[in-house]
Amino acid sequence: MTWEYGLIGLIVGVIVGVVITRFGSRKLRDQHALQYELEKTKDELKELKQELNGHFTRSAELLENMSQNYQELYQHMSSTTKELLPEQAAQSNPFIWQQSAKSAESDNGLAEMPRDYSEKSSGLLRSSNTDK
Repeated sequence: MTWEYGLIGLIVGVIVGVVITRFGSRKLRDQHALQYELEKTKDELKELKQELNGHFTRSAELLENMSQNYQELYQHMSSTTKELLPEQAAQSNPFIWQQSAKSAESDNGLAEMPRDYSEKSSGLLRSSNTDK
């Protein structure tokens, strides 16, 4: 009979110990609270990044549309100025310089692009003959 009381006491002691440890430990509760807060903050950060990415994507689209509309308006103003005021001199037309600048850029194309290197060797690749 005594070993039965000992076994029952051991089981009750283990159960009471687990309950006290589980619910009574302040450090464990704080750890769970911090873990929950960390997960919540990570989710909020992920959501904000997605919103920010969407915002910049939409802003880029709007700026592209605005740029295209501006170019169309400028071309319209230039062509109507030529049509409505044919006697006006080319120098006094405020829209003519943009057209001439655009046509010059398109004519030159990539042929006049500056290079990011020099014709001569320099640094470690320079031979001793080129120093003289």
